[in-house]
Amino acid sequence: MSAEIVQLVEQAGPYLTTAVSAYGAAVLTRAEGTAADATVALGQRILQAVWRRRDEAGQAELERVVDEAADEQDDTYTAAVLGRLLRHALQDDAELRAELAAMLPGQAAGSVIITASGERSIAAQHIGIAASGNNTTIHPPQQ
Repeated sequence: MSAEIVQLVEQAGPYLTTAVSAYGAAVLTRAEGTAADATVALGQRILQAVWRRRDEAGQAELERVVDEAADEQDDTYTAAVLGRLLRHALQDDAELRAELAAMLPGQAAGSVIITASGERSIAAQHIGIAASGNNTTIHPPQQ
């Protein structure tokens, strides 16, 4: 999977989760002007862009998955389901990737994205001391 897709999914995730939490599967067909706030509206536009690219059977499947995600009370699960859905949609659709990139707010100049993945992973832009092992002892420097 390309870094571009991973970054787009990470950026879009909070918008998708908020929109689905607010409206469930109705977010796919609801008029955009009725969205409660900017976050919900952007999540709605992203999901509708994915929905429009599918045939009737694909739209029905997307509605089912979004509806199931909305019924979950666990935001982490909802975010994971929606992230997987979006990754699959972006995989072979460069046009959708471009559309999504244009929708999402750009990153501020000089901003840094740091990702840590896996057991005991540490991610930081600037760090002094980092320890991820068991029974670690850190001694202050001798003066």
